[in-house]
Amino acid sequence: MKSLIDLYRPAHQALNSTRFADCLAPLLLRLYLAPVLMQAGWNKLVAFDDTVAWFGNPDWGLGLPFPELMVALAAGTEFFGAWLLVFGLAVRWISIPLMITMLVAALTVHWQNGWLAIADASSWLANDRVMEAADRLQAGRSLLQQHGHYDWLTGRGSFVILNNGIEFAATYFVMLLSLFFTGAGRYVSVDYWLARRFIKAD
Repeated sequence: MKSLIDLYRPAHQALNSTRFADCLAPLLLRLYLAPVLMQAGWNKLVAFDDTVAWFGNPDWGLGLPFPELMVALAAGTEFFGAWLLVFGLAVRWISIPLMITMLVAALTVHWQNGWLAIADASSWLANDRVMEAADRLQAGRSLLQQHGHYDWLTGRGSFVILNNGIEFAATYFVMLLSLFFTGAGRYVSVDYWLARRFIKAD
């Protein structure tokens, strides 16, 4: 009768045989994150003054110090960092300020809203804010059904209430953390070919 080790070895070897395609995971992470970050940075750049006002105002905004500098850093990091992710250039380096940006967003913008990005009262992660949103959601549906074209409005998806929790910022942080440790990936990044050309001998 075969031991567990005898059974494990071929399974382990079979899994190892897939390593030739290990470039796919970091490539897909990069290509997923790039348009999200690019859009976020672009939105800040085209509405720079409004974003500065929101960053700096302590009453209805974030109340951050040096709002012009903070917006410039956040927008530049997101927009230009996204392009570095696309090409796979300096990926481990740019992951650091991008992770910081995600942490700042999670702590200053989303933290007080809990985890969920979309208010879903059926989720075990729902907080009081999300549970209260269920009444708003039902009222909104009722108003649309009575006074709007509800079937047309919901033809591409359900009517929901945004909760704006940390879910997306935390997810992007984890994805960037993975890229920080794995790098841009073999074969499909500028980083790989630069390292192969100039650092391989080390």
